Amino acid sequence: KYRLMPYVYAQAKNCSERGLPMVRALFIEYPNDPGSWLVDDEYLFGSSILVAPLMHENATGRAVYLPPGTWIDYQSGRAYPGGWRQIEAGEIPAVILVRDGTVIPEIKLAQCTGEMDWSHLDLVVFARNTDMAKGLAYLPGDSNLHELTLNKNGNSFQLSNDPLAGKVTWKIRPANAP
Repeated sequence: KYRLMPYVYAQAKNCSERGLPMVRALFIEYPNDPGSWLVDDEYLFGSSILVAPLMHENATGRAVYLPPGTWIDYQSGRAYPGGWRQIEAGEIPAVILVRDGTVIPEIKLAQCTGEMDWSHLDLVVFARNTDMAKGLAYLPGDSNLHELTLNKNGNSFQLSNDPLAGKVTWKIRPANAP
């Protein structure tokens, strides 16, 4: 199992630097999209993950509004274009989607945050319609937020440069791969 703590940690740093809430309405990231102004039961968790909670008891899916672009289901890997879509939730009882062209840093499960091994991170690439994926990294005790850029090389992605200069061993994997 893997966990999103590195994504959460980097997004929290980014939000504090940009003066944005961690959990925010769609229109904050998509101010020119009229549909994003009308949605009040979905939210962005950081800049790259869209969450649409199941709002009714025993619901297994729901209608979800997706801002322009392609969105990839975090749980199933299925890609959806922007607009209204009926989407089934996965094992986690919520619809969770990642913006196309995003890399999400993940860490192996630990009993507590103090036991997390920040020297080994997975970079999970959510990219269907792009040859580049971007994300953020921020390590405990670090003072700088680092941008991660991965470029497609054949059928896989490679880190264009290591912004952490060897402090982390990266394992790059496509979304929903073991």
